Formats: sequence, C-alpha cells, structure tokens
Amino acid sequence: MEIRVLRYFLAVAREGNITAAANFLHLTQPTLSRQIKDLEEELGVQLLIRKSHNVSLNDDGMRLRKRAEEIVSMVDKTSAEFISAKNTVTGDIYIGGGETRAMHEIAEVIKELRDFYPGIHFHLYSGNAADVTERLDKGLLDFGVLIQPADISKYNYINLYEKDIWGVIMRKDSPLAQKEYIKKEDLLNLPLICSRQAISFHQTGNKFSDWFGEDFEKLNIVTTFNLVYNAAIMVDSGIGYALTLDNLADTSKDSNLCFRPLEPKLESGLNIIWKKYQVFSPAAELFMEKITKRFSK
Repeated sequence: MEIRVLRYFLAVAREGNITAAANFLHLTQPTLSRQIKDLEEELGVQLLIRKSHNVSLNDDGMRLRKRAEEIVSMVDKTSAEFISAKNTVTGDIYIGGGETRAMHEIAEVIKELRDFYPGIHFHLYSGNAADVTERLDKGLLDFGVLIQPADISKYNYINLYEKDIWGVIMRKDSPLAQKEYIKKEDLLNLPLICSRQAISFHQTGNKFSDWFGEDFEKLNIVTTFNLVYNAAIMVDSGIGYALTLDNLADTSKDSNLCFRPLEPKLESGLNIIWKKYQVFSPAAELFMEKITKRFSK
C-alpha cells in the first residue's frame, strides 16, 4: 500500500467525485479510477459506493479514511522534522488540548518562541483527554494539555499554574441565575448537560465525583459533550444546564447565558504532557525547554 495511493483515496473521499478528485490531483479520470480499483483489490474489499455522478464511502471506506488520515499525517510530520533538522530551527509543533483558559499560558510560550524562531509553526487540536491521549500515543501530537481529572501516569508532565473553576452555565432567565453560587442540591432535579470526561472519571473516584458523592447517581444527565461550544448551544435552546468550566462559553452582557460557580468551590488543575522517552524534533525540543523553564520555577 503506497502513501501516494492513500493520498489519492483521501482526495476522492473529500471530493465525492472521481473526476473532481482527478482534476485536483492533476491526473486523468481513468488513471485515478484504476488506482482506486487496484487499492480495493489489494485490500480485498470495496471502498466506494459508486453512483452515476458521485461516489461515497461504505463502512470499509470510512475505516480506511480514518487510518489513511493518520498515516499521511504521520508521514508529513516525519518529513517536516527531517527537513527542519538540516536548517536553522524550523518545523511544526502539534499540541492538543481541551477547552481551558490556561491555553493563554501556552500561547505566551508560543509567542515568545515565534519571536526568535519565525520558521516554527504550531498546529492546535481540540479534544477531551481521551481524544488527546489517543493522538499523542499514535505520534500525531507532540504535546497535550489536559484538564484534571485525567490519567497522566504513563506520560512526562509539567503542572501549569492556572486552575479552572467548575460551575453551571444557564440561561439568564433561569431561576438559578438569581443565585451567587450553585450547590449540589440545586442540581438534583434539573436536566443537566455534562462533559463525558467528568462522567467517565466518576467511576474511578476524583475531586469531581467526590464533590457530588452518592448524589452523582441521582443527576439527570440528558446530554453529554466534549467541547463546550456545542453544550452552550444546548443550554441556549432550553435543553438543560451545562456543568462545565468557567470562561469557555460566551456569558457576556449581550449573551443569553450566565455562569455560576459551584459551592463549595471546585477547581481542576492542568498539565502539559508528552510521551516518555519521546524523541523530539529540534523545534519541539525548544518548546519543551521553554515550558520546562517557565513552569518549573
């Protein structure tokens, strides 16, 4: 299986049309069709549902697209690392993380590094702890920024200074909006929108589940999420109350939403992590030195 052919397949999947993909790749349509057919024969499965004017992926095609994207991304990342090693420090650094205001601390390090090394480029990936650690383990990310609770036992890590505050996002016309703080008894009979990470870590015990104690099982969780933007839309639509971190959703005076912290106060620490025994590119090595110096004081 050649990388070149995987790129062809991804172009067909993206365009949904053999002719359009061939034009993008500067190939003839028969040549591209033959390459895709050869790929299907090599794998022993059909990848495309062919119609008169377009194509779509079947289940095997969807599976290959996911793997092909990972393979091509890794090849491009590896190539860029070797190219940058020959020259002055340039290259790409891949950072994944959840939604947190602590990213401004990372942004300051990025700005400082870019001022001295403008040839270094950063690529940010948003996701929860499971998304980030999966991509980190596969080598698709150099670093991850995780919000606790998260299992960091198999990674090297540095604690960030920032802490995130848990609370509830609600509509401003909600009766709870009149309260300064939200207690757990206020939430027991409400439809809640909760992060999947917090729910999954309830099973193992942590500060989040300890805050609710046995009452966690009584919560009426109607929707789960991994990114707050979509959760805020659900709240604005009247579906429920989002249990999340502060400073992530728009709760300005022009917004329909507001944030109220939990009482007693509940905070989450943050870590920047990387794989143990990781061999970094020169650019990523510089970034690691910067964050180590900044957050190890």
